[in-house]
Amino acid sequence: MSDTVISLTNLTKSYGMHRGIDDVGFTVKQGEIFGFIGPNGAGKTTTIRIMMGLLKPDAGKAAIFGMDCNREAAVIAKSVGYLPSENSYYNTLRVKDMLEYTADLYGKECGKRIKELSGLLNLDLSKKIKELSLGNKKKVGIVSALITEPQLLILDEPFNFLDPSSQSVIKHLLKRYNEEHGATVIISSHNLNHTVDVCPRIALLENGVIIRDIRNENNSAEQELEAYFNVGVEEEAVVEETVVEAAVEEITEKEDKTVEEKNSEA
Repeated sequence: MSDTVISLTNLTKSYGMHRGIDDVGFTVKQGEIFGFIGPNGAGKTTTIRIMMGLLKPDAGKAAIFGMDCNREAAVIAKSVGYLPSENSYYNTLRVKDMLEYTADLYGKECGKRIKELSGLLNLDLSKKIKELSLGNKKKVGIVSALITEPQLLILDEPFNFLDPSSQSVIKHLLKRYNEEHGATVIISSHNLNHTVDVCPRIALLENGVIIRDIRNENNSAEQELEAYFNVGVEEEAVVEETVVEAAVEEITEKEDKTVEEKNSEA
């Protein structure tokens, strides 16, 4: 039996004239923690939605556990713990009821697991969803992904909205879950530091294309990735400065022209 859990080949997806991803491909083996990093709009969420069967690619193929992600999405979903970048919940339900409902969808009884994970994340099970902060709603999504103890976790922006303490807990939780269950973990994020801390392998996306696939031993990828992001920031700063200078020049020209016209009239 193959130990390949995820196989993406030449995936392409466009939104009208805008390219989402272009020729994206990689494989992830059983037990890997794989990071998917890039700026907002790089194509991370598009790739994950194709993996979950929520989007159909224009070209290429995605497979999980040897099953086609487009044709067998319902079967795959039963074996994957998935955290979307944005969650939709029944706001009138209590947290406990929401999590039990999620467990029921998988056909499992997870009462003990719900209490354990909620305790670790300091999540109040008695509160209604509508009473939660964005950070606590994110925690509900993370617990939902973990309660059935899946062999594959796919987490899209798991650190968003969380306070530093909760982010640290999540990092340790994911590492421990990987070690204890031999589970494969995919983390998509634009947060460089957290991804480097957790993932021994990281793919870097830019404008829908994987430009690097980096082995990250003892945070060895941190310097390379920081250099990439800092260059991006510097380039953006140069562009912004150029735009501002052009705007100031245009305003100055208009003011000078106005002065000249007034002097001419006088």
